[in-house]
Amino acid sequence: MEFNGTATIEDASTEEVWLALSDPYMIKEALPGCAFIVEIEGDEEIEEAAERAPEEDPETLPEAEPEEIAERAFVEGSRYAARMQISVGSVKPKFDTMVTIDDREFPEMNASAEGESSNSSFEMSSGMELVETENDVDVEWWAEADVFGRVAQMGQRVINPVAKRVVGRFFDEIEAQLQEVSEESSGGLRSRISGLF
Repeated sequence: MEFNGTATIEDASTEEVWLALSDPYMIKEALPGCAFIVEIEGDEEIEEAAERAPEEDPETLPEAEPEEIAERAFVEGSRYAARMQISVGSVKPKFDTMVTIDDREFPEMNASAEGESSNSSFEMSSGMELVETENDVDVEWWAEADVFGRVAQMGQRVINPVAKRVVGRFFDEIEAQLQEVSEESSGGLRSRISGLF
């Protein structure tokens, strides 16, 4: 299955959007059904990494310092454990997921993932590129996924609207967070972020 689209983040710079989309904790907050995202150390299994997930997430924008976020940002070549619960029709599988950041160079990022639940699994590759327009940023994104098991039996007609809903909510949440940033920072934060890249 192939998915793609463009999400417009209003009143933001590419640097602000890049910083937000590079923060595992902001991604976790914005992604519906995501319980944790934790960097995998060495040969850890997902369950072992899950035990290191903080009980309380650190601050994200606008409260967090941009330098702190840049320090904990996704790293090219690193792997991350995540747990996602997604409602697909009457089924609500919890996927233990391994995500690898394949390429990450401002303003583009590509990742691959594989996940398993008790009766379904998936493999996915995805990517995004940030394109600054006059006052906004377009996030041009794509994903290719192979789904197996019970969820796959429901077919693309059921899966497509679910994927659209998840992606839509995700970008709406990122935009809401960044609008909070611009309201609170009066331009000062934007200039600090631009020096990070």
